[in-house]
Amino acid sequence: PIGRRIARFDKELHGTPYKIYTLEIDDLIESPSVNFDGMDCWTFFETSLGLARMVEGGRYPTDPGALLKEIETTRYRGGVCRGHYLDRLHYLAEWYYDNDRRGTIDDITRKLGGDTRVTGRKCQEMTTLWKSYRYLKNDPSLLEPMGEIERRVSRLPVYYIPKGRVRSIEPKLQDGDVIGIVTKYQGGFCSHVGIVYHGDDGKA
Repeated sequence: PIGRRIARFDKELHGTPYKIYTLEIDDLIESPSVNFDGMDCWTFFETSLGLARMVEGGRYPTDPGALLKEIETTRYRGGVCRGHYLDRLHYLAEWYYDNDRRGTIDDITRKLGGDTRVTGRKCQEMTTLWKSYRYLKNDPSLLEPMGEIERRVSRLPVYYIPKGRVRSIEPKLQDGDVIGIVTKYQGGFCSHVGIVYHGDDGKA
């Protein structure tokens, strides 16, 4: 099953050094990429998912091009990269929304009882910290359209399971489920992401 494959690749990738900005690979041209020398939390789950999808039923040959195609399908808005930095889904909230809308994933948050909607979100990391992002630093003309994307993402419906109810839904989580962790700080919301994996003792 896809979930067990994701968890298996997740386990195999454990020990990969943590590294940020691994997707900032060019000054101008955006393209799908995978870096096995270092990953952050996002690229870690994304690579595990891509590998699991790639080997499903032998649909694709197991070569780098097949993996990059899977990465393109989930990393970019509408599943297509046209070589533009703004094609990429930069915020986790939009990644969930876009992929769920296309049927690439199934966002089960509300099915698990996540009927509490996040309010007061203000996505602005990319335009605030733009000098940290290679593409934005080299092409400031991207800041205005990036700001519009951030405003649109801030309006997306995002539901979550309050901390006090997390333990009650843990038994319903399966291997390979991609979970986002939301923390309120400084008036905004910061997301972290991980993959559910049940060890030999059965604990997630």
